[in-house]
Amino acid sequence: MRRPGTAAGRRIAVMTSGRLAVTGLVLALFVGAGAVGPPARVAGVDLPGRLSNAEFWQIVEGWSEPSGYFRSDNLVSNEDTFQFVIPTLASTVRPGSVYMGVGPDQNFTYIAAVRPRIAFITDIRRGNLHVHLMYKALFEQASDRADFLSRLFARERPAGLDAEATPDRLFQAFAVQPPDPERFVRHSREIVRWLTDRRGFPLSDEDITGIVDVYGHFYASGPNLRYSNSGLRGRTRYPSFQDLQLVDDGHGVRRGYLSTEARFRFIKQAQERNLIVPLVGNFAGPRALRSVGAWVRERGGTVGTYYASNVEQYLFQDGLWPAFADNLSTLPLEKTSTLIRSCFNNCAAGPYRSWSMLDSMPALVADARAGRVRMYWDVLSRSR
Repeated sequence: MRRPGTAAGRRIAVMTSGRLAVTGLVLALFVGAGAVGPPARVAGVDLPGRLSNAEFWQIVEGWSEPSGYFRSDNLVSNEDTFQFVIPTLASTVRPGSVYMGVGPDQNFTYIAAVRPRIAFITDIRRGNLHVHLMYKALFEQASDRADFLSRLFARERPAGLDAEATPDRLFQAFAVQPPDPERFVRHSREIVRWLTDRRGFPLSDEDITGIVDVYGHFYASGPNLRYSNSGLRGRTRYPSFQDLQLVDDGHGVRRGYLSTEARFRFIKQAQERNLIVPLVGNFAGPRALRSVGAWVRERGGTVGTYYASNVEQYLFQDGLWPAFADNLSTLPLEKTSTLIRSCFNNCAAGPYRSWSMLDSMPALVADARAGRVRMYWDVLSRSR
């Protein structure tokens, strides 16, 4: 991989007639960051409170597997009940343990709820790594939630948004802000420059192209970006980015990472300390999950939360779930270690497309070893 120099003459072409095409890249500019502390270190556990830039990238490259295929770019979640499990999850999982997950930014809401010491997000697509690198730069650059949304959607920050702004007020204000092509070009440069020059990550040309392409989708669709925007058509029931930030936990409490300034700042702090680490890997693969487990075990930590979405559905279809179970068995777990899984369509009720559920990870591993998990229904029926 070659680290692009600051004078590399790439170009970004923007078309604003409803579609956006990124045909090249430009590197330049730089920005700054802020702070708020993660949970206190657990006695007897040697999990770090910060990774250096070199350690972060060594983990990303050293533990990742070759990029695989999924039918969607999956830039935004399509799970509309993902917050429903948070009250139980937050009262079950021990703060300061390790979080593992998959997919885009719904992980940030779970991370803000369970407050892990460090988080690893493993996805089969390298495109998900690009999503998280984009988010990393934007979190670190942003001064608050309004500034974050202004950068994420390349729109002017509306007046009057302070730290007390409700999610409704935030998104109502941004709904009337038009996309700004000049901001898109400027912010694209700043994202790439932040990652390559400020953080020193040796991004390949393909990685840079991928990051800017992802950012282009957020620019073009803004708060209305949906799962279907990323390759699937006609899925009008999918929630938008805005919808997912305005839902609650089923008890009237909004727990999204943009619901309060405190939740936003917890994620911002974790990003600044390099404690949200994206990896490329198959859940059933030979390296990514096992590397996380070995690293955590060596430091006396445990995996407290594993957000698996509905990946198990595809693993069963491909005959790979037993390999995933083997990988789970290598993770250092404790009695309260909890897996979050999602089920679509037949599991959902009323207006919902999906249903989020919890499972005991130690019990799941034990049942897998005993041969009691043979099909997808077996994992769904054991969930609560």
